[in-house]
Amino acid sequence: MYKALISFNYIYYLNKKYYFLLENIPNQSELMKLAITGASGKTGFRVAEEAISAGYDVRLISRSQSDIPDSIKKCERYFLSDTNGVTLDYALKGCESLVIATGARPSIDLTGPAKIDYLNIQKQVESCKRQNLKRVVLVSSLCAGKLIHPLNLFGLILIWKRLGEKSLQNSGLDWTVIRPGGLNENESNLKDQNILFSGEKTQEEGSIPRRLVAKSCIDALRTKESIEKIIEITSSEENPKITMSKAIKTFNI
Repeated sequence: MYKALISFNYIYYLNKKYYFLLENIPNQSELMKLAITGASGKTGFRVAEEAISAGYDVRLISRSQSDIPDSIKKCERYFLSDTNGVTLDYALKGCESLVIATGARPSIDLTGPAKIDYLNIQKQVESCKRQNLKRVVLVSSLCAGKLIHPLNLFGLILIWKRLGEKSLQNSGLDWTVIRPGGLNENESNLKDQNILFSGEKTQEEGSIPRRLVAKSCIDALRTKESIEKIIEITSSEENPKITMSKAIKTFNI
């Protein structure tokens, strides 16, 4: 009986030690250094907030010293400039993943989409390859690549977005493209908004809060099945509640 008691106590000790170790193993996101380009933008800063909540070590990258919310001011921040000597390669050094939240806005500058949504994406992709950064999520747009569309009045913006997507797709990196519908900043009823996840060229209209786009970017980083996928997203109260991972498997995205 004495021997049995010793054996029991030893097994209890081992189990207790095992569970202690399990409880103290950080999750994958806590180990990952995440860079966000376009971090001062309306979608970018939300991506940063969601990444912080998920446990990522966040680095903000932008081209201007724009105001950002207090919630992300403690993050590392790099300002890219032709005069301050900070290059994109330097800003991405040591990072393991990147969310690209840069994007041209409809404006009278018809060269903007080509520069921002194509050439700038190319530069970011090449910099990732030089820095051995493998995982990239790109925020694009619903209807990317569609020629006949009102948005193309602004410098063929959807055509350049598709070319930017292709530069990432052909990069050899572990990529995901998120194509949101019309963006809004309504966060009053997020709990009632369910995301409709679908594959390429399956949605042509609909809207989604920027907050849910940001959450989808982080979900993509944490969802292995999203690699090498173009995922279109809109939201409404009528959509069934489903995770990105399950949607990819269920709907063969």
